Amino acid sequence: MPTAWRVFLIFFLAYFLSYFFRSANAVLAPDLSRDLALSPAQLGLMTSLFYLSFALVQIPLGPLLDRYGPKSVTPGLMLLGCAGSLIFSSAQSFTALALGRVLLGIGFAGVLMGAMKAFSLWFPDKRYATTSSLLVALGSTGALVAATPLAVLKEAVGWRGVFGWGSLAIAAVACAVFFFTRNTPPGVPWPKGKSGAGFAQVWRNPQLLRIAFLGFSITGGLLAFQTLWGGAFLYAQGMEALEVGNLLFLFSLFASTGFLVMGVLADRLGIARVTAVASLVFATGLLTLALFEAVLPNSAFYLIYPLLGFCGGANILTLAHARLIFPPELTARATTTVNLFGIGGTFLLQWWMGLLVGAWGYSAALGFVGLLLLVALWSYRPLLGASQHTFNSKA
Repeated sequence: MPTAWRVFLIFFLAYFLSYFFRSANAVLAPDLSRDLALSPAQLGLMTSLFYLSFALVQIPLGPLLDRYGPKSVTPGLMLLGCAGSLIFSSAQSFTALALGRVLLGIGFAGVLMGAMKAFSLWFPDKRYATTSSLLVALGSTGALVAATPLAVLKEAVGWRGVFGWGSLAIAAVACAVFFFTRNTPPGVPWPKGKSGAGFAQVWRNPQLLRIAFLGFSITGGLLAFQTLWGGAFLYAQGMEALEVGNLLFLFSLFASTGFLVMGVLADRLGIARVTAVASLVFATGLLTLALFEAVLPNSAFYLIYPLLGFCGGANILTLAHARLIFPPELTARATTTVNLFGIGGTFLLQWWMGLLVGAWGYSAALGFVGLLLLVALWSYRPLLGASQHTFNSKA
């Protein structure tokens, strides 16, 4: 029989692959553009399709996980990701690359949510935030492996080899989820509820919508900044590539640390309280960059970027908070709803920030996200006094 930590380890491997594949194009972009004659617009669109398909799958994913469990749903989706990696590895056109990227997004859409559904039954409530944050902290190292190590691997086997061999890794971990995990611990029955009514109950819950709005702002803001605009902003300040890379590495390193530490703090001090304080600091950091862009010395970024990464790690707590306000049979619907807002926020905020940068500059873009986060925090404020370990289907 699998232990709780065996379940954790297998889902960690799946989430590691999710982070690796979503981040890989940053290193492989020059090769993809050269070999398939992609324009910058095609490269950007093809890469973003991972997030778009990932977000759309969240809508049916919650009911599927609540009804059938992660043991079958997560590996079933991962096999589509395996097919996507194979298609990507042999692509000879933009269309084939785009199809592969879409299937990769679908394939990994059920990993984190499947893990959180499993953890809700395998781990006690008082350790749920810590366990979820530990998964994200360790899994996010996939982004670090998709940097320099991927560049070395690409030189050895080529970008096509990376995705060809990667498809085997996806298939192997999918099999591990199916054969070596269980939906529930031995002797614990699978919680079942009415699918349609439960989904409506989640979407009508005012508490859940407050959490989802904050997830849209903090998750979208973090990922939009980390994966594009944080680096572009530094280049606009006149920094060279090496210094930009160093600051982004610090940002990602402290984000991984934040994922872990935030969960531990939340289990001790309360999920809502830790989420709100960290989000407030994140918003303050963005507004500082927006207001003082012209006068900040380069040395200040070595304080602000790690602080933004660390506090941005609190975004994982929005998922943990959503899980705790619903009974077990609705947890997947609740967390996938918040994840839909977070990943959808990444897609929209990354786009909207580009529009603002083009029209009014970086101060406008960073200020917009910072102010949006303050509005979301004002909406989240009534939840600060709620108990974090009891579910409540009413406002």
